[in-house]
Amino acid sequence: MFARVKSLGVFALRGFGVGVEADISGGLPQFAIVGLPDSAVREAADRVRSALKNLSFTWPVSRITVNLAPGDIRKTGPVYDLPVLLAILAASGQLAAPDADTAFLGELSLDGGVREVTGVLPMALAAQRQGIRRLFVPAGNAAEAAAAGGIEVYPVNTALDAVRHLTGEALLAPAPPTEFAPGGLEGVPDFSDVRGQPEARRAMEIAAAGGHNILLIGAPGTGKSMLAKRLPGILPPLTRAEAVETTQVYSVAGALPRGSGLMNHRPFRAPHHSVSAAGLVGGGSMPRPGEVSFAHNGVLFLDELPEFQRDALEILRQPLEDGEVTVSRVAGTATFPCGMMLAAAMNPCPCGYFGHPTRACSCTPYAIERYLQRISGPLLDRIDLHVEVSPVEYDDLAGDTAGERSAEILKRVLAARAVQTKRYAGTGVSCNARMTGPVLRRVCRLAPDADRVLRAAFERMGLSARAYDRILKVSRTIADLAGSERIEAEHVFEAVQYRNLDRKYWYNQ
Repeated sequence: MFARVKSLGVFALRGFGVGVEADISGGLPQFAIVGLPDSAVREAADRVRSALKNLSFTWPVSRITVNLAPGDIRKTGPVYDLPVLLAILAASGQLAAPDADTAFLGELSLDGGVREVTGVLPMALAAQRQGIRRLFVPAGNAAEAAAAGGIEVYPVNTALDAVRHLTGEALLAPAPPTEFAPGGLEGVPDFSDVRGQPEARRAMEIAAAGGHNILLIGAPGTGKSMLAKRLPGILPPLTRAEAVETTQVYSVAGALPRGSGLMNHRPFRAPHHSVSAAGLVGGGSMPRPGEVSFAHNGVLFLDELPEFQRDALEILRQPLEDGEVTVSRVAGTATFPCGMMLAAAMNPCPCGYFGHPTRACSCTPYAIERYLQRISGPLLDRIDLHVEVSPVEYDDLAGDTAGERSAEILKRVLAARAVQTKRYAGTGVSCNARMTGPVLRRVCRLAPDADRVLRAAFERMGLSARAYDRILKVSRTIADLAGSERIEAEHVFEAVQYRNLDRKYWYNQ
């Protein structure tokens, strides 16, 4: 006898439909799974056999062949355990075959329990696109699957729950739609903790308002890491569309907390400088996302930037430019989103005190040059704001006056982002930093004085075309914060000063 049950699979962030076909025929007892299964899928035979017996069903003493179609796509993980069990029950006449608009996911324990699996949200979105109306998933994945919307999600704790629902013996209640509410500032460090540093605080506000990359350079103890860790507190709340994109990345990596639905906070990732290139951008024989994708729609903070491996830093060039990273392997080509803000911090030299107003630097000129050259010019060119963080004055540290709170800065950031949302409606651009060439020329209109300032800076500093575009984008953000429709000379002046430090530290060696 033959039966077919629908399931789903996922490769990178792309969900796809899988037909689980079971055929029971005469011959010596044997169990075979075909359809490009990996080792975890092949091990389903033992899990399904034990689960069936422990749930008091009959294991067919026959030749059992299970096919996972299509046969040219590799199937990975234990997600097919539940549909394989149901297909065998249907093929052996112990259960009527489920409807064609119903799909099943889940890993089985030996007693018939259903365990959580990874990648449920991308698979649920694929089910919705394919017209599946009902999806049975492990109870721990129900909130995640329900976030896809437009589909009935049934949480199951054991395979027996699914069987009883299909036979009408005990109907399951569908999981409620997953509500989405952006997270607040609870638990996020506040900018009021930062004493002094008005220039650096201003630069962080500009970066948040336009989604710009930022590099903080300064001596040890000046507050570079402290500033960067407070950046998420002045970023706009996640939208639902952004939350779905970010949650998919964490879902396929198995990084979502048990029972959670959509993520509601912008991610903040701070990998150690020992991270490999593959750990940073993704990789593996079956491609998995890296830190740049985990930071999608959030912040990637690289502290002690020159200490990172050179190949890991250079591999960031394309993701920073395109907002996505493509990993090519024999198994296929996977594309992961990485539309994040890069915040980086570094010392100006190995000892940290080059250019310090009161402490002498102990490094030789060669050591300083060698240290700074770990950061290449093309990578620097992709960072919009280069900010020098000065030592904090004693009066600022000892005074009773707290700095401006993140909530106050956020109000100005939200006002600037609202202008950008209206300006870029229908273009696919989310913020000033993501402007494409045609949009850039249209919205970055300079006043005559501003054009003269930018021309002089371009010729004097020998800027690249990319640096020119990035100065325009930062100028546009500064104008938005000032409530100005046109970019004036003072906006360009401020934007240009954020491109001076590479000349001070790198090109004057």
